[in-house]
Order: sequence, then structure tokens, then C-alpha cells
Amino acid sequence: MIPYGKQEVTEDDVTAVARVLVSDLIAQGPQVEAFERAVAARVGARHGVAMNSATSALHVACLALGVGPGDIVWTSPITFVASANAALYCGAQVDFIDIDPKRWTMSVAALEAKLEAASQTGTLPKVVIPVHFMGEPCDMASIGALSQRYGFRVIEDAAHAIGGRYGNKPIGAGDHADITVFSFHPVKVITTGEGGMAMTNDDTLAHRLRSLRSHGITREGSEMEGECHGLWYYQQLSLGFNYRMTDIQGALGLSQLARLDEYVARRHALADRYDAALSRLPLDLPYRDPKHYSGVHLYVVRLKRHSRREVYDALRARGIGLNVHYIPVHTQPYYRKLGFKAGDFPASEAYYQEALTLPLYPTLSEAEQDQVVAAFHKVLS
Repeated sequence: MIPYGKQEVTEDDVTAVARVLVSDLIAQGPQVEAFERAVAARVGARHGVAMNSATSALHVACLALGVGPGDIVWTSPITFVASANAALYCGAQVDFIDIDPKRWTMSVAALEAKLEAASQTGTLPKVVIPVHFMGEPCDMASIGALSQRYGFRVIEDAAHAIGGRYGNKPIGAGDHADITVFSFHPVKVITTGEGGMAMTNDDTLAHRLRSLRSHGITREGSEMEGECHGLWYYQQLSLGFNYRMTDIQGALGLSQLARLDEYVARRHALADRYDAALSRLPLDLPYRDPKHYSGVHLYVVRLKRHSRREVYDALRARGIGLNVHYIPVHTQPYYRKLGFKAGDFPASEAYYQEALTLPLYPTLSEAEQDQVVAAFHKVLS
């Protein structure tokens, strides 16, 4: 079976991790700090705050921006549930903005229309979380301009997008967002096993993020004037969480980061081959805006004349490990209990009925990719 996604772990990765395993520190330590600095330098952000998952990073990003009960957060229905769940963890309400039918990312037109309506009813969001689906960046300049007009904050869910660029700047530079979140899950562009990182240019937000990932605890000294404490002293200043990344993960991330450009370039080359080989089939192929540079985490096609289930089953029977990204969040049973229903976001629901994710990862060989293409031609002809 050719999987839809797969990590590569090299001898250099193994050596980097092994060094940590025989060192004095294997929990959060110098390797995590080095990884944070390296990712921040790579994307041009002032701060990187590593955590044990991108979900954790999204959660504390919401908290750092003050999201709580009575607040509203908007995101895209076409994403993993974590993008919306993070707001619910804070006690906020969640709503969604439908996708652009061409780009499959958050529709700026739909966002602007919903903001105008919400401004009339006093229900504007505190935070909007655009999702760079497949690695393709959202129209962040337009979203950033709307955030200035309507007063909401922005968290970029860039779980798919490390190594990509928005215009001539790396995704994560933060020109149009308060916080950007990357994922290092095994099927993402680079991996730490599990892990994530929040990027920001705001010193205060970075301090909040670091505090919240570690129980709200600081060792920076006493708030009580005149008291002197020893090196053992710490204070819990807020209610935080144990969302720390380990040095084992940090070492793996640092090693993988050295191959980031190579990995993204390989993903583009494979996507280009798919574009050429599948162009005559009854499919909509993924859009890549030439003004930007996608992280190309996923290669998703939309079927135009065939049953998705029949195609999925036929290709799986031929050894092609397809997947579907994503079931619209608002159609999940939990979100239906919150009042969402079929028909709320028609572009997202139409997308889901037709979407299939093809195998794409740096070690996918041309011969394996040709096997995927041949199977598609056989099933769709």
C-alpha cells in the first residue's frame, strides 16, 4: 500500500536524537530552545514557542489573545477539528466562514460579508483563524486589512504550510497575523514525532505563550517586594498547562529543519508531475497561486463525474492509500449538538462530497507516483 503521507527519518536524525538520550537533559532544555531560535530565524519571526502539539499551540494562542467565555472565534470548516476545538477549550463560541470554491481556503468575500452583518448585531469575533489548507496560503493581506477595520485578532493555522511563502516572505513572518502555528506531526512537512510551534513578533504574547505551556509558572523572581528566595523558587501566576516539547523532539526537529527547503521543493516537483499526468481526467486539481509558494502538505483532487466512495474503494484495492481531508467540522456530531446543520456552509459541503487526497511525501518515488496515476486513469476511464 502506498500511503497518502509518510515521514522520513535519516541517520542524521537518529544521531541527533541519540545524543540527547545519553545527555543530562531529555525533557525541555537546550535543544528545544535551539529549535525555537532556528525556526524563528527561518521564517523571520521574533519568537518561536515550541509545544507538544499544534493543537496545544492553537489553544494557548487563543488564551494568549484573551479568548474566553462570551467571546466568538471564526475559522474554516475545511480543517482538522483542532482549529475550532481550541476556541471551545477557552469557553468561547465557534462559528465558521465558508471556503472559496477555487482556492478551498477561507473566502475573503464570505468573511467580509459576515463581518459586516456581525457589526450590525454586536457579534463580531474576537479572533479569526484562517487555515492554510494543503499548504496554500490564505489571502492574508485582505484578512489582515479586515482585522484592522473590525478589530479582531488573527491566528494563522499554518499546520500545513511551513516552508511556504506568502509573496516574498516566509509563512510565519507574521505581517498579517498576531500568531502563526506550525505542526510537526509525522505526516507534515517536517516532524518532531508530535509537536507544534507558535510564532509571534509580540514580546508580550511570546511571554504569555511560554507561561501558558508550562502551568503558568515562572522562575523570574518574586512579585513580593523585599523577599529574597533561593534558586528553587518558582511562582504560578496563571492557570496554564503542561504543553512542553522535549529535547528529544527538539533535536529531531532541528535535524529535520535542515532539509526543509529540500522537502518542500520535492513536494512541488511531485505536485507538478500530478498536475501534468492528471490534467485530462475529470478532476479539479488543487490551485497553487503563482504569487505565493505553497508548503504543499497535501495534494487533493475533486471528482467531477464519479462516486467518491467507488473511486476510493477501487483505488485502495489497487494499493493506493488515499485519504479525505477534511470532513467539514460543522457536520461533526459534536458540532451539530452546538446548532450547526447541513447546508450552513455549502461550498465546504460540496467540496467534501468530491475530495480525495492522493499520496504525497518527499520519499515517494516517480515509479510509485506513476502507479498512482495509472490506477487513476484505469478507474476514471
